[in-house]
Amino acid sequence: MDEKRVLLAVLVLTLALVVGGTLSSLSAATLRAHHVPKRAIPRAKPKPRHVNPRRTLRLRATAWHWQSIIGRRHSKLAAPLASPRALRYWNRQARRILRAAKNPPHKAQWLCIHRFEGSWSDSGDPYWGGLQMDRGFMRTYAPSLLLRRGLANRWSALEQMWVAERAHRTRGFYPWPNTARSCGLI
Repeated sequence: MDEKRVLLAVLVLTLALVVGGTLSSLSAATLRAHHVPKRAIPRAKPKPRHVNPRRTLRLRATAWHWQSIIGRRHSKLAAPLASPRALRYWNRQARRILRAAKNPPHKAQWLCIHRFEGSWSDSGDPYWGGLQMDRGFMRTYAPSLLLRRGLANRWSALEQMWVAERAHRTRGFYPWPNTARSCGLI
């Protein structure tokens, strides 16, 4: 029924333009009688946007990396990587976990210890990084990061703080006895 109304309205408007030259020759009653509401006109569905799966993979890798560093379980999604839904999901997960990663629980204390220890890229053997971690410490508290990225001098400052936070959960600030005492932590 709606399709017939649409065709009839188009036919009437075309006829009016051909015969009268303008729409002014149609009466208002005629136009109202053949008015087609907007909802009656079928709309074409928008084509799904093409999503580059590499971008989604990068976002997922970022989210999983920081979830591993922080000590959270990896997020999961059953949607295909090339779908817009997957892109939105992994974008949201990556933003959320990066926001959490920027604020380790004892950030001020780690920065104080760092001031007394060395630069974040300190590569002096037997201790590496801004929190002066030795090989045993890194092997115990960040084995996957040690394998993937090397020694602590190649990690970002946040990664070093999160590894130290993992040690703090079990041992407190005692792996840094002198500097923790200087910072008033022990």
